[in-house]
Amino acid sequence: MDRIVIVGAGQGGLQAAMSLRQDGFAGSITLIGGEAGLPYQRPPLSKAYLKTGDADALRLRPDTFFAKSDITLVSGVWVDRIDRVGKAVHAGDRSFAYDHLILATGTRNLRPTIPGLDRALDLRTLEDALRLRRVLDSPRRCAVIGGGFIGLEFAAVAAGLGHVVTVAEAAPRLMSRVVSPEMSDRFLTLHRDVGTTVHLESAVTQVTDTGIMLMDGTAIAADVTLLAAGVVPNTVLAQDAGLRVDNGIVVDDRLLTEDPAISALGDCAVFPDPTTGRPVRLESVQAATDHARLISRRLMGKSDDPYAAVPWFWSDQADAKLQIAGLATPQDEALTGDDGAVWRFAGDRLSAVETVNDARTHMQARKRLAGGPVDRTALVAARFDLLAV
Repeated sequence: MDRIVIVGAGQGGLQAAMSLRQDGFAGSITLIGGEAGLPYQRPPLSKAYLKTGDADALRLRPDTFFAKSDITLVSGVWVDRIDRVGKAVHAGDRSFAYDHLILATGTRNLRPTIPGLDRALDLRTLEDALRLRRVLDSPRRCAVIGGGFIGLEFAAVAAGLGHVVTVAEAAPRLMSRVVSPEMSDRFLTLHRDVGTTVHLESAVTQVTDTGIMLMDGTAIAADVTLLAAGVVPNTVLAQDAGLRVDNGIVVDDRLLTEDPAISALGDCAVFPDPTTGRPVRLESVQAATDHARLISRRLMGKSDDPYAAVPWFWSDQADAKLQIAGLATPQDEALTGDDGAVWRFAGDRLSAVETVNDARTHMQARKRLAGGPVDRTALVAARFDLLAV
């Protein structure tokens, strides 16, 4: 194997390139990114960057790194076709041959069928964040479509900067896909306490020049509307190449597609959950980088172990750092401990732990979950002391 091509120059794609060099791959590595410029971190776009505007702090590696590491970075280029027979990817009139292809195509913003949605701003790229910073340079009325991580992180920053903020969420509670009802209630109180107006079970039916309209007819005045209604995986490239797609590019427990010459990682990949076996897709920087390291080790013959890392997530909103260790479904039961942590259970098994400003419990939960199943009865008997079970 002499040529590896990576499509997608986010953190997962870049980590794949770096890991391959660290693991001893001596062939050519081509990293292709659709956005112009150097790879950068996305999570701070909805948090620190909106406050500081420091784009340099987002850069993952300087320009000199790529030459020193002998990694060919091709930026500002969108791949439009995979030739699986000829083992090459094509971008317009350019082609890149591979012995192995890694797809790290990530996600794009979900765009609901809402009249006037083109008036709303996005927060997905550095360019999006720069545009938002510019419109927030004077007092504004801000409407946010969506009460997930991105929408709430933006809302917290905007409220902290003195803007008037309204969040419209179609679901009955905030962050309903990823946290327990108890944690949703806690963050609803937090946002209302900093002055943000939150409308639940309130789908947006129109975006106008003067704001947004809710399904009950309520008009929300706004100078700036942010679309933060979730994301969808970028799978068209894989699907057009005949790879299996089902809410993402389907891979096995070693992140390999049905084509032995193609792997996929990160937000675009659907893989079997190591605990339950059910197909999952994780929107997490850490998962993407863990995927990249595993693929590199597999390609270099250093390990054929299945992916088994414990997922973890975080969100900074106002003065609250939400951290989640593990992976729960909305149906998982929730118990709140004396320290405020929320313990999620799938039947008799601990599935996740949600904490706020409690790094110690979060780290203990990650380590304990990595050690194998945690029994509910034993954990409750130990009064949620992870070190005792």
